[in-house]
Amino acid sequence: MGNSKLDNSNISKHLGQSSQYKSTYDKGLLVREPRSNNREYLNIFDDALPFVGSDTWNAYECSFLLKSGRPVTGIVKCIYSCSSTYIVESKSIKLYFNSFNMTKMGADNDVAVKNFEEIAANDLSALLGTDVVVSFHSGERVNKKFSSPGGEWDIEDYINVDLLETGDYTFEKYTESPELLEAVIRSTELEQRFYSGLLKSNCRVTSQPDWGDVFIHIKSKNAVDAHSILKYVVSFRDECHFHEEICECIYKRLQDAFDPSELLVMCLYARRGGIDINPVRASSDELIQRFAKPLVDPEMIHIKTSKQ
Repeated sequence: MGNSKLDNSNISKHLGQSSQYKSTYDKGLLVREPRSNNREYLNIFDDALPFVGSDTWNAYECSFLLKSGRPVTGIVKCIYSCSSTYIVESKSIKLYFNSFNMTKMGADNDVAVKNFEEIAANDLSALLGTDVVVSFHSGERVNKKFSSPGGEWDIEDYINVDLLETGDYTFEKYTESPELLEAVIRSTELEQRFYSGLLKSNCRVTSQPDWGDVFIHIKSKNAVDAHSILKYVVSFRDECHFHEEICECIYKRLQDAFDPSELLVMCLYARRGGIDINPVRASSDELIQRFAKPLVDPEMIHIKTSKQ
C-alpha cells in the first residue's frame, strides 16, 4: 500500500480545518468522499467488488429537543453498504448530528425519535446515493439492546496473535507489507480465526492516530501462519488511510495470498470525536450473519472490545 502511493488530493472540507459548530439543523454540513480514491491501487473496482459488507457508524454525542424544549440524548447507529460510491466524511457527520442540538423534533419522545431517524436517513441516503439505515437509541431502548460480543463473536474463539512469542524477531516494517503473509499448503481446507488489538493507522487527512481491533475468519487450503498475521497487522502502524480502506486492504491481501473459500475481515475502531467506525467485508452475507450480526443489526448497540 505505502503512504507514497496514496491519493490525498481530495482534501476534506472539514477534516483538519477549524469548524464552527451549528446548533440548529443543517444538512449542508454533510460531506462525502469517493471510495475509489484508494481502491484502484488494490485492483478493487466498484463494478466488480470482491466482497460484500457494510460500514457501521456509532455516534455517541447526539441530542435534540422535544416541542416542550426538553432534551433527548442517545446513541445513533448508521449502517450502509460497502457498494456505495461514497463514504461520509467523519467530521462532517459529527457537525451534522451536533446541528440537531437546539432543534425541536416532536411533541413526545417517540415522535421526535421517529422524525430524527427519518430526516437523518433521508439526508445521508441522498448524500451517499445508497440506502442508509439510521436508528436512535436512548433510555430503556439502549439498556435493552446492548449485546456482548458473545457466541461466535467471542474473542476466545479466535487466535489472539498479540500473545504469540516472537523470539528474536525484530519488527521493522511499519508501512503495509503484504509480503509478510505466509502460507502452508495443505491437502484439505482449514478454518482459522485470528484476532489482534494492535491495529493502528493514521487518518489520511489529519494524520491523527486511529486505534482498532481486527477479527479475521478464513477458510483455505493455504493455511495461514499466525505469526505472519501479527507481523502484517503491525505493518499498518505508519499508514495513512481511512478506516474503510484499511479493512478492504487487509481483505484483498488475504484473498490474494491465500485464495480462501471463505473470508471475513472486521475492523472495530476506537471512537474519536464521539464517533466510532466499524467496517466489515466478507466473501458472503452468510458469514456476516454468523460473525458480525450485532454490527449490522440496526436495533442492537453492542459492547465490542476494551478499546470501545
